[in-house]
Amino acid sequence: MLRVAGIGVGDLGRLELRLLAELDDVEVVAGADPSHDARAAFAHELSVPTYENYEEMLHEEHVDAACIVTPHTLHYEQAKACLEHGVHVHLEKPMVTSVDHAQHLIDLADDRDLVLAVGYQRHLDPRFAEIRRLVDDGRIGEVHMATCYLEQEWIRWTQHQWRSNPDLSGGGQLYDSGSHLLDALLWSTRSTPVSVAATVDNRGHDVDVNSALAATLERDDGEGHITASIGVSGAGQSSPAPGEMLTLLGTDGTISFDGETISVIENGTTYTATPDDPGFDDITRRKLQNFVDAIRGDVELEIPAEDALKVTALTEAAYDAAESGQTIDVDELLDRS
Repeated sequence: MLRVAGIGVGDLGRLELRLLAELDDVEVVAGADPSHDARAAFAHELSVPTYENYEEMLHEEHVDAACIVTPHTLHYEQAKACLEHGVHVHLEKPMVTSVDHAQHLIDLADDRDLVLAVGYQRHLDPRFAEIRRLVDDGRIGEVHMATCYLEQEWIRWTQHQWRSNPDLSGGGQLYDSGSHLLDALLWSTRSTPVSVAATVDNRGHDVDVNSALAATLERDDGEGHITASIGVSGAGQSSPAPGEMLTLLGTDGTISFDGETISVIENGTTYTATPDDPGFDDITRRKLQNFVDAIRGDVELEIPAEDALKVTALTEAAYDAAESGQTIDVDELLDRS
C-alpha cells in the first residue's frame, strides 16, 4: 500500500488527493495546510489527520509519497524536505522559480532513487500526444518555426489571490497557465530553449499579465533549430479554461492546433482530426496514476522534472530578458545548473 500525504489542500490539492485515494493500493494518510478552512474541508472529505505545518506531518506520519499543491515560491523548500525524508514527490507546476533550485531537487531525487514528477498534465493529453507523434513521425519534415499563444481571463479573478503576489507566485500568467504553453511547445517538439528575448506588460498589477517571447529552440536530436514566437495573456476572454493555438512549420508541411482540431498540411493536402478532450479530472487522474506506477517501477515517468527544468529556465530567462532589454542565453542557465 502506497501511503500518500498532501501538502497544500486547497481546491486543487483536495481534488488530486481524492483522485489518488481512488487508485488501487493507494492510501491518503494526512494533509497539511496553514489554512484552517482548507484543513477542515480536507478532513471532512477524506477523514484523515491534518496538520498546520508540513514538516510536523513528515515527522509524525509514515509517508511514501507527497502531493504538493502550494504557491510556487514555496515548492522548493517543501519538495526538498520531502525528498530528504525519503518521500517521492508529485509537485504541481511550475516546478520552482529558480533554475538552481530545480537542478538541486533533481539531484536530490536521483541521489535517493526517488520519483520526482511535475504536474504538466498535457503529457497525458491525447491531443498534445498526437502532435508530438506527428512531429516524431516526420509528417511535416524538419520543424523550423513555431508560433503559439494562450489567453485567459486570469488577472480579474487572481488579482486578490496569492497568484498576483510575486513573493508567493514568483511571477504572473507566464508562470501560471502560461507555463503549460511553454511545456507543451518544448515537449511536443522535443526541444530545449537556447535563447530568448521578451517583453512583459503588468497592466498596472504587481505581476506580469501579458508576455511576448521570441525564442530559439534546439531539437534534442540535434536536427536543427526552431524559431519560436510565444504569446501569453492573462487579460483574455476565455474562462475558466484558456484559449490557445499552436502551429508548427516544417520543411514539408504544417501542424496546427486551435484548442479543438488538429490540422496537418502535407503536399498541399489538409487532414484534420478532433481528438476527444478527456477533461481536466481525467487527465489529472492519468498523471497521478503514472506517478504511482512509476514509483512501483511499472512504467516510465511521463512528467519528469528534467522537462520542468527546461520550462523554469525559459521562464526565468524571459523575465531577465524583459527587464534587461537583452537576449538571454538560456543554454548558459541550463549549463550552470
